[in-house]
Amino acid sequence: MGSDKTVPKAPSIASSPDVARFLAEVNARRPVSADRRGRLVFALDATMSRQPTWDLACTLQAEMFEEAGAVGGLDIQLVYYRGIGECRASPWITDAARLGALMAKIDCRGGRTQIGRVLRHVANEAGRGPVGALVFVGDAMEEQLDHLCAEAGPLALRGIPVFMFQEGRDPSVERAFREIARLTRGAWCRFDAGAGAELRALLRAAASYAAGGTEALKALSASSGGARQLLAAMRDTR
Repeated sequence: MGSDKTVPKAPSIASSPDVARFLAEVNARRPVSADRRGRLVFALDATMSRQPTWDLACTLQAEMFEEAGAVGGLDIQLVYYRGIGECRASPWITDAARLGALMAKIDCRGGRTQIGRVLRHVANEAGRGPVGALVFVGDAMEEQLDHLCAEAGPLALRGIPVFMFQEGRDPSVERAFREIARLTRGAWCRFDAGAGAELRALLRAAASYAAGGTEALKALSASSGGARQLLAAMRDTR
């Protein structure tokens, strides 16, 4: 998924009946099972405005492995975009030290958002093996919303929820992130700049879901406000 690949033209947005059909099919799918090791795609906007949150994510990523380990373990794939058309994905990583070392080598650079490429990549990845969830952390959206919805459709059909974690309060970003979450039966949650504890709780909750499904998330909600917030947000998309 390097920057040298040609980006295919995104299809137009599905009609309302098609979207209704997507959601009906997703409703019939069972949640992630705890009888296998979970797989989570962790995607971050690495454009210039994101450096403080990137640094924060570097310090928090180990806790996703820790939380999922209580359920059955987790493999994480890091996806990020930055600069002029650069969008990259790591191999599947099984331990926090390796992921932390990789993230520490990456610096943020100016550029436009490439959320569509992230969604398309996850759909392709799911064609090669199961993916429990996609977590996306960002503060901007500079693409056509109908194109993003079209790219989210295959994830909905595969039963892959997208957890859209928004930094800041841009209403157009919120609208787009909420719609992607709704289509995929995921969740939209907001966190504010400097709210490390809030993002920590949300990432731990998402990792728990990827490793053990809804039941694991419900169990975690007894002790975690982030899990309760994520469960409530997922109910809002039903």
